[in-house]
Amino acid sequence: MEGGNETLTSDFILMGLFPNMRYVTFLIYTIILIYFASVTGNFILLLLIWIDLRLHTPMYFLLSQLSVIDLALISSTVPKMAISFFSGTRNITHFACGTQIFFFFTLGGAECILLTFMAYDRYVAVCNPLRYAVIVNQGVCLQMATVSWIGGILASTAHTSYTMSLPICGSREIHHFYCEMPAIMKISCKDTSRYELVVFVMGIVFIIIPFGLIMASYTLIFLTVLHMNSPQGRNKVLATCSSHLTVVSLYLGPCVYMYMTPGSSHTSEQEQAVSVFCTVLTPMLNPLIYSLRNKDVVGALQRVLGKHSVSKENA
Repeated sequence: MEGGNETLTSDFILMGLFPNMRYVTFLIYTIILIYFASVTGNFILLLLIWIDLRLHTPMYFLLSQLSVIDLALISSTVPKMAISFFSGTRNITHFACGTQIFFFFTLGGAECILLTFMAYDRYVAVCNPLRYAVIVNQGVCLQMATVSWIGGILASTAHTSYTMSLPICGSREIHHFYCEMPAIMKISCKDTSRYELVVFVMGIVFIIIPFGLIMASYTLIFLTVLHMNSPQGRNKVLATCSSHLTVVSLYLGPCVYMYMTPGSSHTSEQEQAVSVFCTVLTPMLNPLIYSLRNKDVVGALQRVLGKHSVSKENA
């Protein structure tokens, strides 16, 4: 609805995670445990990639970028949610709210682009192995990471600027556990239907096109795998590719629901459930998926633990 008297205060009120839920305290403690598990898992993965020279390859460089994104993504929402819950202070300043939105879209956009580059990396490694070192060299990897971050920042700047300029004429209560664009658009007194179309187009650019490119890459990969004579090589490729496809499905699937369907069709509870999945569960699952299905990462962990136990015995 256009018009109305815009409220004078600039602070928002975060209503928190499922405020009407009966056992919300148990859920909060569970999410905090997931947060620490996610931070630990991603930190260990980053440490292994940094320490073990065998993991100094383009694939693991891109994977380290994914871990950095996951660490930042979950840290941009869960600590604030926990502090608000335990302190009882639900206010969030206009600047802090805008900062949350900016980081969320920067990290989300960067992850979409990065997942596409990771699929391309696997395509080159499997379908053009003799030229892999030339095509995907160190400079190209840095360019991939740079493009991912810049793309996320540009999209985020546009979304954040529009969202934080929306007039709020009534209640400033955000029915969410962090500042999110759809939740703020719902409490605005400005007609946002045109911008929902912009969000849909941005979704095509950052979700549908990357998903299409990823599927094209893996279609070519699977066709190449079918002609492999070595069962061991086939299994290794399938294990690595299935891990990446699982991560893609876990991340892009909920994004399609959240940003490519009309906001009026979502309830606040549905939006919060999807957000918990994207910003809390996925960052924890990513290092597990890549570690448990990847012999290189498991081997690196065993070597590090083996060196540590030997050094303790010698001491």
